[in-house]
Amino acid sequence: MNLKKIVRSLCYFTDNVGSNWQQRLDDLAGKLQEADYQIQTRRLCLGAYSIAEVGNVIHDDSLFVSVGSLGRAEAQSQLTDFLSAGNLHFNMDITDGVDKDDVGVLFEIIKQNPSKTFNFTYTVNVPASSPYYPSAYHEKNGFAIGLQSTDLSANCETVGDWLENMRTVWQDLQSLFADETEFIGIDSSIAPLDDGDSSFIAFIERVHKPFPEAVTTDIFTQISSFIKTENPQPTGLCGLMFPCLEDAALARAYEQGEFSIERNIFLSLHSGLGIDTYPIAIDESPERVLEILQLLRALSLRYKKPLSARFVSDGKSKIGERSDFQNQYLQDVMLRKL
Repeated sequence: MNLKKIVRSLCYFTDNVGSNWQQRLDDLAGKLQEADYQIQTRRLCLGAYSIAEVGNVIHDDSLFVSVGSLGRAEAQSQLTDFLSAGNLHFNMDITDGVDKDDVGVLFEIIKQNPSKTFNFTYTVNVPASSPYYPSAYHEKNGFAIGLQSTDLSANCETVGDWLENMRTVWQDLQSLFADETEFIGIDSSIAPLDDGDSSFIAFIERVHKPFPEAVTTDIFTQISSFIKTENPQPTGLCGLMFPCLEDAALARAYEQGEFSIERNIFLSLHSGLGIDTYPIAIDESPERVLEILQLLRALSLRYKKPLSARFVSDGKSKIGERSDFQNQYLQDVMLRKL
């Protein structure tokens, strides 16, 4: 059977923007393509660089660039540069605490350049070297790979069939890069996109149960356990992503009231990675966002689990209105109160 092997993220990590990272990305991409992998995005995650410094030397908007994880003071001082930067991402580490000023960063992005909410997330206890943005940050030089594993479910009749396809591809990648000393590993997180074979929730509904019923079965814990324990060379997050507006079936569930923020947090606590591309209206209360972030942080600390929160806004739609993100990765929905 021919598997649809899609690399969502080929990410090179370096602390030297003057190094040969561009040639390395080209060489690695060529090796993957020769092995019948499709590559969606090439990414560069930098260590020890400010947003302004990166903006001065990298001008290729087809390249996804990240400065990694910033603390409270750094995020606030570099916010103006971020708002005017190109395809640049960062995450704000709230592991040590979160307050109204931290929430103010999100609302300032919504006010000044709402499309950049897609490039920003809050993080708690997130591990290094994940190739997925905006949670990625640099710890050591090398490269990591993140897949769009949902497409490996095409023609699968059971969850078990899909998991075996994933195992096959992980082993293939490990073999392909066996001689690469810079190969950090594979982030085996489930990163869905759009609809059909690319949608995680659509697959669950096809082979298991409707989403509202599936939530209270052990299907998600089974999958999350497999991707954590069977990955031969893990790095980064290795959990289930529930990106509300990137997975079309999940966006439909949101509109029907079947993917509340509470349900999102419940799924994240036992199998997922947090709140991801969750829509927020411009008239949402900052105090409500702070409450959610405080809970997310408390749960992460209690259960020693990486969690993040990425809220996205179109900068104009209020609660009860339909969004207009004009983003190829995001579904438009009727906005609900958090």
